[in-house]
Amino acid sequence: MSLPSRLRRLAATLVAVLAALSAVVLSPSPAVAAEGKVSGGRLDWGIRQSFLTYVTGPIAKGSWALTGGAATVGGNTFRFHSANGTYDPATGALTAAFSGGVRFAGHQENGSNALDLSLGRLTFRAAPGGAAGLYADVSSKSKETGQVSTAGQAKLAELSLAGVDLRGAAGTLNLANVPATLTDAGAKAFGNFYQAGTALDPLSLSVNLPAAQPSPAAAAPGATPGTTPGTGQGTTPTAASPAATATQPAAQAPARTEFGNGALDWGVRRTFRDYVTGTIAQGRWELGGGAADGGAFYRWTPAKGSYDPGTGELTAGFTGTVRFTGLRSGDGYGLDLTLADPAVSVAEGRGRLLADVSGRTPDGATQQLTGVELATFDAAGLKPEGGLLKAVELPLKLADGGAKAFGGLYPAGTEMDPLSFAVALDPAAALPPLPDLGSAPATPAAEATPVSPAASPVAAAADSSTGGFPVAATAGGAVLVAAFAVTGGLLLRRRRSAAAPDADQSA
Repeated sequence: MSLPSRLRRLAATLVAVLAALSAVVLSPSPAVAAEGKVSGGRLDWGIRQSFLTYVTGPIAKGSWALTGGAATVGGNTFRFHSANGTYDPATGALTAAFSGGVRFAGHQENGSNALDLSLGRLTFRAAPGGAAGLYADVSSKSKETGQVSTAGQAKLAELSLAGVDLRGAAGTLNLANVPATLTDAGAKAFGNFYQAGTALDPLSLSVNLPAAQPSPAAAAPGATPGTTPGTGQGTTPTAASPAATATQPAAQAPARTEFGNGALDWGVRRTFRDYVTGTIAQGRWELGGGAADGGAFYRWTPAKGSYDPGTGELTAGFTGTVRFTGLRSGDGYGLDLTLADPAVSVAEGRGRLLADVSGRTPDGATQQLTGVELATFDAAGLKPEGGLLKAVELPLKLADGGAKAFGGLYPAGTEMDPLSFAVALDPAAALPPLPDLGSAPATPAAEATPVSPAASPVAAAADSSTGGFPVAATAGGAVLVAAFAVTGGLLLRRRRSAAAPDADQSA
């Protein structure tokens, strides 16, 4: 084949490749084409470590408590969950409101606290151009007058996004160490303990930016409106046929109801989680067998068991494991404790929480126990409602078996994290939703810190191959560059091959 014909074929191939690539690049990406909803995510913030130390120290002699499913991370950072809001990829404008709260109390005098501060519904807001702030619903008591004031979405802090471009993100938007400075409203919220301009702890957040939802015409085959295929949730129970109704007397209920769905939510004990992941044990926890992370608790699901509406007796077994490891020594751990397949048993108004326990505790003991009674609770008030038998944050006390399971870290009678569970007596009943922590960040977080102009971090995207830039532009651009590099190299080699004989002859 002559050289010109080869070049013509190569040029034709290049034109075809570029035409295909231009179709990919120029077609709009659903994730970045229009303003979208923020759905799921977490915000981690320690507020101000010196403030936490002051509240629980010898002067204020106070404490703090979590509300609305908020959790702690590493013992000194609060985690708020279930982000919702809006995001405009064209301008970078972002609003993300998080669930959960924290209340601080101290300086108790005559039965009341001179320090009483509650923060909830924390909201991250970034305007086009990079200006950002942290807002919250606030209830606080003035240290001068003792009057309690409330404010909805008060601006607590100015946030610095120096060097961060929020435009064009898709998938998971991930920011770390965002500097925060107290505002006038924030100073008032803190009872004027700090002046405006005081540096607060930096915050980190991760939110999901889902792609546009498919139109109703694109729904899965056989799915009905309001139904999530494969879950059964959101369906509307259909009325029984006349024939089926006639065969069962309406007034006659089964003596015992069997069920096959349910969820158990339990955080074990907050101080234990903080101990495991803190500076002493320097460990971690991991979930298995279908257990899920609820932020302030773990969720075990599904459930299987039975309930007797006449006596109130309940037997429910849940699925999943949580394994705590820490105190590493060589290739092993001084702490390696697994709680598996917990169960709830209720009889005569007395409730018991049981689980299979295995592993090593810090006292050096190893164990392999089945159906250990970890804790007890008062179940006298349990009643079915809306197709569910549901318990919400029941006080839970450690039993003798639980004290042994934890290797003597806590004596019997210790208050553990409260227990919540729900079992579906009606298969169509929906379980309480799990707090939405969003997707785990797939790429390193963009560091929002005061940086030199040379450093320009960007908002991280879910697809690590994009490096955090708009998906269509980066993916298409990268392929285009690769195409030019490859085809350019081929053309160059072709020209060099054609010129080589002449060069050799001239030599």
